[in-house]
Amino acid sequence: MEFMNEGQFLAGDREDIFAILKMRFNEVSAEIVQAIEAIQDLNTLQRLILVACNASHLDVFLEEMREGNQAYKITGERFNPLG
Repeated sequence: MEFMNEGQFLAGDREDIFAILKMRFNEVSAEIVQAIEAIQDLNTLQRLILVACNASHLDVFLEEMREGNQAYKITGERFNPLG
């Protein structure tokens, strides 16, 4: 049985975020890629996966991404994927 190391989890979470953003918002700019690649905290990346899935607009995702690991309140109309 092969175990994944933290680097593999980080890479997987980043790829998930990129795929979700592209699917939902049709864009992943070089600046977004660079900012996400710089994140080294699994909890932050996993939070951003949830945000990418639920943010009503790309701007909402970007705001949350800038918050780093300080925010974790994903509620309200800003996080209504159908909004």
